Amino acid sequence: MTPPTLLLHVCCAPCSTHVIDELKEEYDVTCYFYGPNIHPEEEYERRAEESREYCAGQGTAFIEGEYDVNSWLEAIKGHEEDEEGGERCKICYRFRLKRTAQTAKNMGFELFGTTLTVSPHKNADVINEIGVDIGTQAGVRFLEEDFKKRDGFKKSVQMSKEHGLYRQSYCGCMFSKR
Repeated sequence: MTPPTLLLHVCCAPCSTHVIDELKEEYDVTCYFYGPNIHPEEEYERRAEESREYCAGQGTAFIEGEYDVNSWLEAIKGHEEDEEGGERCKICYRFRLKRTAQTAKNMGFELFGTTLTVSPHKNADVINEIGVDIGTQAGVRFLEEDFKKRDGFKKSVQMSKEHGLYRQSYCGCMFSKR
């Protein structure tokens, strides 16, 4: 029996390590690096390349989405001063997951998911609620998970150190660098 196909939104290589390991046992995983929120562009390039190389080393398919920072800035307009974890972040999750769902649907994936919930700084309930809503609208099922559970974040940190991966100090957007 062939495993279900899953398009996994990846925010960075360190967050994907443990998540890919966990999901490969049940799903045919393809990673989708989509981060128009990441700033500056050099940071985006570094994270994209690190993710691409990590996936190649794991034998996991990799797709890089478009770096459409102007569309992202337009989406969050008026929320530049929001607190970290506030409305701007919800808009950002929705923006990235919507593109992931559209890509999953267009490419024939059975499900889509995200590595975002591995972070202790991100609310998995909020992300899962947004993902389910978008999945319903797009006609592709969202994989609800909280990857930080069962020491997921600790495992991802350990694995990223073992692989010598670049670990950034901020989520990616210019407003989280303050």
